[in-house]
Amino acid sequence: MGQLGNAGLLLVNTLINIYLFLMMLRFLLQASQADYYNPISQSVVKITQPVVRPFQGFLGPVLGRFDMATLAAAFVLKAVSIVAILQIAGFGMPPLTQVAIGAVAAIANAILKIYFFALIVMIILSWVAPNASHPGALLVMQLVEPIMAPVRRVIPPLGMIDLSPIVVFIAISLIDGIVVGALTRAAGIAGALVGL
Repeated sequence: MGQLGNAGLLLVNTLINIYLFLMMLRFLLQASQADYYNPISQSVVKITQPVVRPFQGFLGPVLGRFDMATLAAAFVLKAVSIVAILQIAGFGMPPLTQVAIGAVAAIANAILKIYFFALIVMIILSWVAPNASHPGALLVMQLVEPIMAPVRRVIPPLGMIDLSPIVVFIAISLIDGIVVGALTRAAGIAGALVGL
């Protein structure tokens, strides 16, 4: 396959990973019980609904805080895209275990990236506009609060300095390096299609 074909496959993989990112954002917004009627939440649901809807039929409603239909849809989307891209690129059919591991690694990678970027936005907002009421700012706060609250209980703020984001950043980096890294290596050739 020529350079143009490889660039096309890379673009397709990037677009699929962006869509996977949005699906995991939907999953995490549900899990953190963020405001469903926030315009950004509504947009994420509208964009991802065409892929999630078929899975809602047999996986039923949300189980507690976890939307299993979105998780299953994301897994299937990534697994099918890995197989299709590798077939088109001429690598043949990869082992199904590697495809499954690659899909799990991609989902974990997307979740960690969402939290990473949300934490950066939260830190910037705390400096620039600590009492912001913009829908995006409110959604970021609602998204990161479930992972920040347990850390804050262990490491309370020191006066005006909150060290909990640093601890969460370190945890994200460790999980990304150890867990996602191990999954990506275990996925073999499918691991090349994991991240953005």
